Amino acid sequence: MEMMSKEKKFIRTIGILAVLIFLTFIISLNLGSFSIEPLEVVKTLFGQGTKKQEIVLFNIRLPRIVIAIFVATALAVSGTILQGITKNDLADPGILGINSGAALAVVIYIYFMNGNVYDGVSNLTIFTMPIVALFGAALGAFLVYSLAWKKGINATRLILMGIGINAAFNALLIVFQLKFTTQEFNRVMVWISGSIWGTNWDYVLAVMPWILIFMSLTIYKTRYLDVLNLGDELSVGLGVQVEKERRLLLIFTVALAGGATAVAGSISFLGLVSPHIARKLVGPKHKVLIPTAALISTLILLAADTISRNMLAPIEIPVGIVVSVIGVPYFIYLMIKE
Repeated sequence: MEMMSKEKKFIRTIGILAVLIFLTFIISLNLGSFSIEPLEVVKTLFGQGTKKQEIVLFNIRLPRIVIAIFVATALAVSGTILQGITKNDLADPGILGINSGAALAVVIYIYFMNGNVYDGVSNLTIFTMPIVALFGAALGAFLVYSLAWKKGINATRLILMGIGINAAFNALLIVFQLKFTTQEFNRVMVWISGSIWGTNWDYVLAVMPWILIFMSLTIYKTRYLDVLNLGDELSVGLGVQVEKERRLLLIFTVALAGGATAVAGSISFLGLVSPHIARKLVGPKHKVLIPTAALISTLILLAADTISRNMLAPIEIPVGIVVSVIGVPYFIYLMIKE
């Protein structure tokens, strides 16, 4: 009976989140410097709009929204995995140096591949950015993991090492930014603050297979995350090779966070707050926790991106800042309620 009520609660939660995401999706397509009425948005999606409406929707707004969905999903899943393998609700790719490692690698790569960041990014760079971000994220994760290792992994030590590595990468990022001109520096600063700068379908094609593959692998491994939450001794007793599974799940985290950072910069708060809210709504079982966290993260990022594009239009606020403004008060409220 309890199983049935939990399943109903999960379906109801997913349903409500899906409706809210759809409404945010329509509003996001509707708002901008060139406003399109909601009915016109629907008509244009079905090929009944004007040429200008089609260009705005299909070439600018729609790819950006799709990127936001993939980025939000990747960050939520990577945050959920990290919190699962460290058994610490404060674990997040942004805190553990994974995002800043990916950001540093991408900024250096763009500089050397294009010479002038402000002029735009070549197609070759777009499709190789997730791989470069992966190497940067992997370096961050490797340093944190190896420095935190002492006869096993201690969650507190992992977080503290992550904060240290994150600070070191951010310092290197600032040093490297001094090589840019003022215009390039400003653009890179906006991107590092979290900005969905990939506004064409090339970025979608570059990041989509990457995130879908590692998402699928994570969902396949959800049962191991549930077992790891029981503690290392009990996990070993149940026949799980704890360190092997932990390392594999950490690789998935690095891949997802790296891919998201490649096209959206450092949006560190999503991976922290969305699994936490999802846990409150559907419980700790990862089979239901991961899709719920992904939908919550998508809703937050789509709403934040819509606000960032329109609040001070034509000036765009970095979406990472808006995410923090939306999410932090709610997260504080949850902590006080605890």
